[in-house]
Amino acid sequence: MAKEPVSPDKKRVSAEMKPAAPAGHPLAPLKRYTDARIGLGRFGAGLPTSAHLDFAEAHARARDAVHAEFDEDALEKALADTGLPVVRVKSQAEDRATYLRRPDLGRKLSDDSVKFLGEMKEDDSYDIVIIISEGLSAHAVNTYAAETAEALIGDLPKDTDIAPIVLARQGRVALSDPIGQALSAKLAVILIGERPGLSAADSLGAYLTYDPKPGRNDADRNCISNIRKGGISPKEAAKKIAWLTSRAFELGLSGTKLKDDAEDQLEGSSAPSLEGPSNS
Repeated sequence: MAKEPVSPDKKRVSAEMKPAAPAGHPLAPLKRYTDARIGLGRFGAGLPTSAHLDFAEAHARARDAVHAEFDEDALEKALADTGLPVVRVKSQAEDRATYLRRPDLGRKLSDDSVKFLGEMKEDDSYDIVIIISEGLSAHAVNTYAAETAEALIGDLPKDTDIAPIVLARQGRVALSDPIGQALSAKLAVILIGERPGLSAADSLGAYLTYDPKPGRNDADRNCISNIRKGGISPKEAAKKIAWLTSRAFELGLSGTKLKDDAEDQLEGSSAPSLEGPSNS
């Protein structure tokens, strides 16, 4: 016996049917506090179609962020209002494929960049160098780095000696160490695209290192992550970085021994000082 054909209307109803979460789902109240995938519900033994498609889209966004183009021209133009010169360098990772396969090369300056920074280095050291690199999300850097850098410069004391802003192609966090050393900077801040997740593919991170030089490790750095819409705003992040910078100069260190207590002390505090640590 021939099967009765399924009407188009019936197919449409089946495709659009979304199973409701069980009444009083224990995770339902938490969904407004996080972008994490919780309380998705289920359809039979699997996820609802809407949840599955949302996951696939987020995965595609993450992949696109990793391979997006670092727009150095637009960044340099956006940074013009800071009044600081902008210079460009690159790591030893010659292309994106090499960068992804060889993280170690993203931590080292190319020979041409070492020579270039050495030639522009002044006799006196800088207080701080701000570095911008696409990292693992050029989209995050293209969107938020210039605004964060400009806000940070405005939050630093007026007499701060700031090095030219460095745009570093194919860089990892540790690339800030040889750059800081080459420019004799007392402190380096690198704004870099963070590894995309399935909740956010446009997160910018800021890493601060006192006395930057090759051989530093993650314990020597302070990090402010999730700078993006829906996370920490560029202006808020800049205030935190400026506070950490002032504390780093007070104590002569950064990393695990430098605590982020800015929330307790920023409000009503005086302008931060970049005086070095006391010898007493």
